[in-house]
Amino acid sequence: MKTKHAAMDLSHLDGKTILITGGTGSFGKRFTQALLSRTKAKKIIILSRDEFKQSEMAAALDDKRVRYFLGDVRDAQRLQRAFHGVDFVVHAAALKQVPKLEYDPFEAVQTNIIGAQNIINAAIDQGVKKVVALSTDKAANPVNLYGATKLCAEKLFIASNSYAGRADTRFSVTRYGNVVGSRGSVVPLYLEKRKTGVLPLTDARMTRFWITLDGGVDLVFNALTNMKGGEIFVPKIPSMKMSDLAKAMGGPGCKIKVIGIRPGEKLHETLLSVEEATHALDCGGFFVVKPDFPWWSDDNWTAGTPLPAGFSYASDNNQEWLTEKELHAMVDSFAASEKAPSRA
Repeated sequence: MKTKHAAMDLSHLDGKTILITGGTGSFGKRFTQALLSRTKAKKIIILSRDEFKQSEMAAALDDKRVRYFLGDVRDAQRLQRAFHGVDFVVHAAALKQVPKLEYDPFEAVQTNIIGAQNIINAAIDQGVKKVVALSTDKAANPVNLYGATKLCAEKLFIASNSYAGRADTRFSVTRYGNVVGSRGSVVPLYLEKRKTGVLPLTDARMTRFWITLDGGVDLVFNALTNMKGGEIFVPKIPSMKMSDLAKAMGGPGCKIKVIGIRPGEKLHETLLSVEEATHALDCGGFFVVKPDFPWWSDDNWTAGTPLPAGFSYASDNNQEWLTEKELHAMVDSFAASEKAPSRA
């Protein structure tokens, strides 16, 4: 997979304090490693609920610039304390398992929506300069509870730019597809299941957008660098058929069993809807969805090209598809990083 924004200037993060919610997750750990290696950040605060994962991360990184703060985005008072003295916030905390959240919907509401509002309030109150929230392709034209909560969160973050008042706090969103190898994703599942000789596949027609963890990190760096406040940043990333992924991961002799679509799943995902495309720009390696509010000035984004009428960006109409060679490389790379058996 291609990395779109790896060569950007990150000097504006030098000497700053950056807080990552959900920082012990797959993205948070990789983003922290990137901050340590690519910037001279003064302090990196990891806010999460799991003390064990924090202790594991601390042992693995062993860097005095990284601090750990136990807390939950549902706890508004705790966020007020955590955000004191913070320059930038990357909001990665979320409940995101689609089938599970169909059965426990209000838990997702409390974390993904109420938690988002708590983030906004604490950021404004504590004078945070920039907040970048991570979202998902499932928020565009959502059909499941997870996508609906992330759409609500997107709306909250974008609108918060207008009621920050005289505060300098600005909010933007990054929206991207499935992350290769993230906790709970299909790649680790397939690595485990192929030991049995059978890989489950929900539907042979299904397609998905895919991005690497490093691609997600670069997208967030791009947002922190270029955001004016109010944008949704959407990367141009490849699609693949899930049946092709299963074949690539299974190898010779591994069977594929079709099990049917699970509750809340789509056949195809959308990163940019027809309606959003009317106020979006093609900026080369990514799209920018401009906020549809009177406080937004088109002078904020002078680069980029308007999209044609009727344009949408979906996993089944994508112009970029992973080749079989790229699929194998992706699988082998992740397997090696996890010290799992390589592809047969």
